[in-house]
Amino acid sequence: VQLQASGGGLVQAGGSLRLSCAASGSISSISVMGWYGQAPGKQRELVATITLRGRTVYADSVKGRFTISRDSAKTTVYLQMSSLKPEDTAVYYCNAQGVWTTARDYHDSPYWGKGTLVTVSS
Repeated sequence: VQLQASGGGLVQAGGSLRLSCAASGSISSISVMGWYGQAPGKQRELVATITLRGRTVYADSVKGRFTISRDSAKTTVYLQMSSLKPEDTAVYYCNAQGVWTTARDYHDSPYWGKGTLVTVSS
């Protein structure tokens, strides 16, 4: 299973960006997909996750500003980022957890994509 993220870039404070992450490979279903952010000098932290049934979890710092969603095939996850702040600057990593590669093969270990850099200027 591979995760390919895209959509990062440089944006001014108050602006918007949309991140995308497509999962590929042998996939039957993915229980949870999400985004984690790692700011310079800090640990990687949860930004938002979404389950197969659409249940979402957000970090308090992004509630009301970011929206996570999945496509109809449930293998691509998006993060719509609005009202961006300089403190949102981070490398954003896509994550997939609870992956069924076939109807019988379940993988508990998370998969990570390469990060995409989001820089918000003041």
